[in-house]
Amino acid sequence: MKLSVIILNYNVRYFLEQCVLSVQAALQNIEGEIIVVDNNSADDSCAMMKRRFPSVTLIENKENSGFPKGNNIGVARAKGEYLCILNPDTVVAEDTFEKILAFAESKSDFGIAGCKLIDGTGNFLPESKRGVPTPFVALTKIIGLYKLSDFFGKYYATHLNENQTGKVDILVGAFMLLKKQTYDEVGGFDENCFMYSDDIDLSYMVLKSGKQNYYFPETTVIHYKGESTVRDATYMKRFQQAMDFFYKKHFRTSLVFDVFMKTGATIFSLIKKNQAVLIRRNPDNYLLISEDQNTRIKVENLLGKKVQRLESTAKNTINSLTSGSDKTVEIIFDNNFVSFKSIIESMELDKNKRLTFKIMPAKSDFMIGSNSSNDKGTVIKL
Repeated sequence: MKLSVIILNYNVRYFLEQCVLSVQAALQNIEGEIIVVDNNSADDSCAMMKRRFPSVTLIENKENSGFPKGNNIGVARAKGEYLCILNPDTVVAEDTFEKILAFAESKSDFGIAGCKLIDGTGNFLPESKRGVPTPFVALTKIIGLYKLSDFFGKYYATHLNENQTGKVDILVGAFMLLKKQTYDEVGGFDENCFMYSDDIDLSYMVLKSGKQNYYFPETTVIHYKGESTVRDATYMKRFQQAMDFFYKKHFRTSLVFDVFMKTGATIFSLIKKNQAVLIRRNPDNYLLISEDQNTRIKVENLLGKKVQRLESTAKNTINSLTSGSDKTVEIIFDNNFVSFKSIIESMELDKNKRLTFKIMPAKSDFMIGSNSSNDKGTVIKL
């Protein structure tokens, strides 16, 4: 078997459904499998998986084991030569795995590959590529120096722009492709770390093993991001614990260094918490990309507002229809007629401050989306 896709889920049932749907489409031409590990969700994630995706391997943990252990449990069941560690709040394009596997096999020193990630508004997520957060690099991030030049920009690996393929140190756990042999050789995710530095640690361990990590932006994946993490007091505590874990494991520390890192982690987590507060503006207009007139009527009745329908063959005219106006427009993509790849391309092409996006996954009774990288996400039942 070529590829095992490991998806660790916790209480994001609707995002999980959309994610698995997109992964299934992306595995059509690949000998692969999907393994969903559920960390004791309180929603009906497992019931949904059994009903809609009975052929997918579902592992139901009896407790929330955390990100590292949950993924390790899934990998232990994997049969693929390659693994893709994938967050449930992601959407992959139909050709994502074909492209990134071909790239991986072209590299003799291959360690881990990550792809270009965008948020729910189509904007690039800079954490798609990162450097090792040494004390200096962490300082440049915390106080904002990383924006000044490539010298200070190592945290977000600014030696590469968002569309450049190249070597990087650290990749984000939302999407990581690597060989199962490599994963096993470095011991997988370190289960002593509950979450937040696990992807940094795995990336760094692979680097130390002599392999090279790569950023590959020739395929784009949506990562709603805010849906997987509630930024509250628990988040801040775990983030600080994660930073402590990584530095104590890999770097010599001193009292001064320890105080600096605790202070920096607190500031950084507070910033993240504040960013999670999003003032939403209700859209002025709605545009449905679909072939089905009945769907337009259904959405219109649900929203209580007029919805304009545009056939999928004419979706490239979205920008011309929405430009020159100060009104907010919500674009709703009907995945029954529009591929995930086409949706992702449109989001990247048409991103601007006045557009928001929702997706109606094929054969589903909801639409889903997020209005910023810090937004927890919105699910609207149809």
